[in-house]
Amino acid sequence: MDIVYIRELQVETIIGIYDWEREVRQIVSLDLEMGTDIRAAANTEDIENTLNYKSVSDRLIAFVGESQFLLVETMAEEIAALIMQEFNVPWLRLRVGKPGAVPQASDVGVIIERGVKS
Repeated sequence: MDIVYIRELQVETIIGIYDWEREVRQIVSLDLEMGTDIRAAANTEDIENTLNYKSVSDRLIAFVGESQFLLVETMAEEIAALIMQEFNVPWLRLRVGKPGAVPQASDVGVIIERGVKS
C-alpha cells in the first residue's frame, strides 16, 4: 500500500464545548495519511489515476470550515468517514489537533486509524 499524505492543513471552524468556543472560530490542524495504490498514476502521469491531495484538501477545508462540532473526537470520526466514502480510501490515519486549547501545550487532539491497511 502506498500513502498519499497531507500535513498541517489548517482550517478555521467552530469547535468546543464551552460557550465562548461556540461564538468564535478556532484553528484546527489536520494531518492525514491515506492508503492507495499510486502505480497507475506513476505509469500514466495522469492526475485522474491518483488520489488527488488537492481535491481532498479542498473537501476538508469546506467540510471542516462549515462544521460546528463539540468534540475533536466527533470531528475526527466524521472526517474519516467522509474521506473513506467520497474518495474510496480503504485505510487512513488522521490527526486532528486543536492548537491553543491548552496554553501550556503547543497542540492537543486525537489520532485515529480506520480501515484495513494492506
